[in-house]
Amino acid sequence: MSKDFSRKTFKTDQEKFWAGEFGDHYIGRNQGADRVASNAAFFANILRSAQNVRSVIEFGANIGLNLEAIRTLLPKAELAGVEINQKAAEQLGAAIKGVQVYPISILDFKCKRMWDLVLIKGVLIHINPQSLPQVYEALYRASARYICIAEYYNPTPVSIPYRGHADRLFKRDFAGEMLDRCKYLRLLDYGFSYHRDGHFPQDDITWFLLEKF
Repeated sequence: MSKDFSRKTFKTDQEKFWAGEFGDHYIGRNQGADRVASNAAFFANILRSAQNVRSVIEFGANIGLNLEAIRTLLPKAELAGVEINQKAAEQLGAAIKGVQVYPISILDFKCKRMWDLVLIKGVLIHINPQSLPQVYEALYRASARYICIAEYYNPTPVSIPYRGHADRLFKRDFAGEMLDRCKYLRLLDYGFSYHRDGHFPQDDITWFLLEKF
């Protein structure tokens, strides 16, 4: 957990963006018990379609709000997270007992094992589109059975200004692209979570549960 990201050379501007000051500020805007509760309801719906999940890795885990929620649903599951921002990675390791933290860019992550469920939520939208094939490959290689993609959806690729920054948020059919690339992958389930849900709101996220076969 001692890597100095300030001196690291990244492949894309988007990596520098999230490893740096903007990523630090993101931590403060996105935390709290209400978010964990909403995430627990969100993942409970997804995990109904998954069987025997004993290990989970999240790509872009930040401080672990998703993994905290999953821990409440799968208390015996082995948890791991890949996180580019050093401060977030440190908080992740401190917040969740026993979590394996990989403080590294997704583009630099080399998979040495597989997990039952690979999760990526609200992260693909911030990846440089030219790097998506590499990320899709990393998700596929890390998965022993399931891949959960939860992102903003658009049928065609679009770029949207993000908090005053250009080329930092991209919407497209991420799950569809993975299904087209990986012939031994199938769509198992999917759904949508609305920001105006009266009980457990999410940020208009469309989720897809994919399965290897």
